[in-house]
Amino acid sequence: MAGRPYTSFLLLVSLLLLITFSDIAEATKLRPSDCKPKCTYRCSATSHKKPCMFFCLKCCSKCLCVPPGTYGNKQVCPCYNNWKTKEGGPKCP
Repeated sequence: MAGRPYTSFLLLVSLLLLITFSDIAEATKLRPSDCKPKCTYRCSATSHKKPCMFFCLKCCSKCLCVPPGTYGNKQVCPCYNNWKTKEGGPKCP
């Protein structure tokens, strides 16, 4: 019976990791048809919706990824995160 607590612990850790990374997996495996709904949510909190949607859709079509949430989390999508403007600022919202 000494192995039972260890097995339960491993099962719990595995479940927590699965829950933690499920958003990341969802954000990185988009089809082009998924871009509009993901960008609509991504841009829902900004007052600059039109430019946000334009650049989000452009970035999504290139990267096939939109970070989760309305702000931040860009580390989840390296292509989306690393695409810069000529001036060196972020291209993707």
